[in-house]
Amino acid sequence: MKRLLALVLVLGFGALMGVSTWAQQVVVIKGQVLEVKDVENYTYMLLKTDKGDTWVAVSTAPVIKGAAVTIRDAEQMDNFESKVLKKKFPKIFFGKLEQPKLNAAQQAAQIAAAHGEAAKTPVVSDVKVAKASGVDAYTVSELNAKAATLKDKPVTVRAKVVKFSANIMNKNWVHLRDGSGAAKDGSDDILVTTQEVAKVSDVVTVKGVLRTNKDFGVGYIYKVIVEDGKLQK
Repeated sequence: MKRLLALVLVLGFGALMGVSTWAQQVVVIKGQVLEVKDVENYTYMLLKTDKGDTWVAVSTAPVIKGAAVTIRDAEQMDNFESKVLKKKFPKIFFGKLEQPKLNAAQQAAQIAAAHGEAAKTPVVSDVKVAKASGVDAYTVSELNAKAATLKDKPVTVRAKVVKFSANIMNKNWVHLRDGSGAAKDGSDDILVTTQEVAKVSDVVTVKGVLRTNKDFGVGYIYKVIVEDGKLQK
């Protein structure tokens, strides 16, 4: 019962005591994603498995329809009601999304895609975002120009998401622009790694640590990058 109460407090979904119950079953679930529903802090997925269609929930994760996923440490919960989704699940499993293990070549290919030039879309062409406030706040161009001075220091930047790549080397990769800098020398774009999820066109304030000459060990070195970013919309 204590575990159920803790879950209700974290999710805030309004599960009703006496209605939702935990089953004593911890399993590994593998399947293809048929449906995805994102809410604050959690991602719900309907999976096609060898035992039939099954609902699961994990901490917020960028998952796409059709993907093959594995859910570890999955615990069954019966008659769970989500007030946010306005849905009652006769049976659902809460667990951890397993991250795929990639070899060096696969990592290199994914990093290349993540760090490639952001697509030239209408969202990018008219970017103009006001600078964040605070002593550690900088524009995108300032982060690039002052990288040597700001190395290993906390920084804050407010900008628009122009590209988002998920689950690469256990990180999400976000390209940000605020209208400052120039495309010809790349000073108009800053790359951020984070565990959080964002969408293209979101305007976010990011707090992280600026690194220089970051070597990911698979042939990709980045002159300027903000790591461990915390996103605030």
